[in-house]
Amino acid sequence: MDVSLVIPAYNEEESLTELMAWISKVMKSASLSYEALLIDDGSNDNTWEKIEELSNDYPIKGFKFQHNYGKSAALFVGFENALGDSVITMDADMQDSPDEIPELHRMIVEEGFDMVSGWKRRRYDPMGKTIPSRFFNYTARIVSGIKLHDFNCGLKAYRNDVVKSIEVYGEMHRYIPVLVKASGFKKIGEKIVHHRARKYGVSKYGIERMMKGYLDLLTVTFLTRFSKSPMYFFGAFGTLLFLMGGFSVAYIIIEKLCLQSAGQMVRAVTAQPLFFLAILAIILGVQFFMTGLLAELMSRKAPERNSYKIIKNI
Repeated sequence: MDVSLVIPAYNEEESLTELMAWISKVMKSASLSYEALLIDDGSNDNTWEKIEELSNDYPIKGFKFQHNYGKSAALFVGFENALGDSVITMDADMQDSPDEIPELHRMIVEEGFDMVSGWKRRRYDPMGKTIPSRFFNYTARIVSGIKLHDFNCGLKAYRNDVVKSIEVYGEMHRYIPVLVKASGFKKIGEKIVHHRARKYGVSKYGIERMMKGYLDLLTVTFLTRFSKSPMYFFGAFGTLLFLMGGFSVAYIIIEKLCLQSAGQMVRAVTAQPLFFLAILAIILGVQFFMTGLLAELMSRKAPERNSYKIIKNI
């Protein structure tokens, strides 16, 4: 199997027939064997019936969710069942062009990329979607250190062993490059891809997804850097706050004693706002430190704490 196409679909019954015909034409022209994994993400139209119908004419594996779990869940199921040498994800709304598939596959199998992410340099989305997307991508580049222009592009290609090594959930599909890098795969490339105007249906993008995306960026950053050593994160903040509060309290007390010894009138320690801020910093510092200690104790019991991927052995 050359290519596994993972295609999440939510209320996309109108586009599937045209999409599969286009994919079939491209794959025959490129002489590539393929499978299309279509995941019905709890659609409330006739998407599943359309998938069943198309499976009679095309090499389709269909999966139907009981309700709408989200794109990450659909990708996870697709990755789990993909058999192709390269695994290519694309959206079912036909805004991603199947003509890009052969070149993405070539970059994986011939150029040796672990992952290739599409870059929709020219987009046909409304401003309410493109502006937040650019801000997301800028933030993700700064936080992750991965120099990609479009983290959230649905058109991506992976080596098969890459998708078997990552776990996608929540809204983590936005940050799959971060998960790939954290799993030890360093060769991440980018390809400019053609973005098409939406022909069928409506966009599922909304303010709720934007908020979830930022929360998931914080989550994936923390998990990839501190999941096996949470004390490094919480302990560092806790120690810093504790020291700041402690030094502030010491400064206030020493200043009061020095002024009193010089015969000057000074305010009581408790009459100074800095004193209460310092006490708050000490309390928060202790809480952060204890949180890190408890998280460290919990992670020691986690079954995956000492799970390491060995790629060679003799």
